[in-house]
Amino acid sequence: MNRRVVITGMGVAAPNGVGLDNFENAIKQNKSGIRFFPELEKLKFSCQIGGKPEITETLLQQYFTPLQLRGLNSSGIVYGVISGTDAWKDAGLTITNDNSPDWGSGIIFGTGILGVDKFREAIHLIDEGNTRRLGSTSVVQTMASGISAYLGGILGCGNQVTTNSSACTTGTEALLMGYDRIKSGKTKRMLVGSCGDHGPYIWGGFDAMRILPNKYNNDPEKASRPMSESAAGFVPGSGAGALVLEDLDSAIERGARIYAEVLGGEINSGGQRGEGSMTAANNEAVERCIKMALKNSNIRPDEIDAVNGHLTATSRDSVEILNWTKALKRNGADFPYINSLKGMTGHCLSASGSMECVSSVLQIYGDYIFGNMNCEDIHPEISALIDPDKIPRKKIDKKINILAKASFGFGDVNAVVLFKKY
Repeated sequence: MNRRVVITGMGVAAPNGVGLDNFENAIKQNKSGIRFFPELEKLKFSCQIGGKPEITETLLQQYFTPLQLRGLNSSGIVYGVISGTDAWKDAGLTITNDNSPDWGSGIIFGTGILGVDKFREAIHLIDEGNTRRLGSTSVVQTMASGISAYLGGILGCGNQVTTNSSACTTGTEALLMGYDRIKSGKTKRMLVGSCGDHGPYIWGGFDAMRILPNKYNNDPEKASRPMSESAAGFVPGSGAGALVLEDLDSAIERGARIYAEVLGGEINSGGQRGEGSMTAANNEAVERCIKMALKNSNIRPDEIDAVNGHLTATSRDSVEILNWTKALKRNGADFPYINSLKGMTGHCLSASGSMECVSSVLQIYGDYIFGNMNCEDIHPEISALIDPDKIPRKKIDKKINILAKASFGFGDVNAVVLFKKY
């Protein structure tokens, strides 16, 4: 139970950068990955923009065999395999074709909805009486655990290989689940992360809820505005993030680079009671999640240097900030620096937690805090709670010792993890 858990590899497929170097350059420069999609205009969406990683055919061929590519029609699996494989290699681990699995390595890789386009393709073929044309990969592309199954086979992992799903909390929850497995001594290494499909069949429900911005179709890079007074809803996105968690002794033994240490965290739910509902967080549960994450990590509130929030560019942003001030008992100029990745990527739903964990660890390792894009007009309710200087608009150089990362999801579920400089 005294095992320390560190991060030795990372990978990402984000709307503003595919590959760790491309992604880090993007977040340092406030580069947006949000674009206009003519398909959404044709389908009469109110919000005709979104965040989608750009994957070329040449890049695909570096991660999938011709056989695997035949009939592959799940963007989430594509993003997950790219980020997961990159994280594995970034950790200095090899991919072998040994007959024996790697019993000391496992995978927890989550998703929200997987293979929607494959489902649509399958439904048409079945309705037309062409079931035999479905192909042999339709099941693995549409089952929820398709992403962990793909990665498990590619990497040859013999420990726990599974998929979790908790809406927008999925990626951060996967990381904490992997952390717990290493901490308890059940394995020495876990690949954790999450992915999410793109497109109208994923984003349509949110458009119908009228919680997406509809005034930025001609200016997509300005649309996602976390903590801004002019925020008009979250921009839907997609992608994947992945991290290799490892027992510290194992990492040291093989001379691995260590990005940061995972101190611990907390996962809870507001039970959809009180202020909580299917779509809104119970504030008491959020505060409790933050406080318990600190307690579980043996960290005082005044030790937190930075927060990477959930902060989706909705009316809930100011409520989230209020919850942080109450949980940490810090406000004004005493509040930690805080930022949101979503100004650059949009809200990548089930992929958001893992992508944002990657961005959080990059900041710790690189001694900087990336800027909050489209936050020129900080919401007055937020500026009344914390010093606006704690919301940097551009990248600043800053040594971060401890960073808190939070994710909150539909179903009134919460996850907070604490990372520390190694």
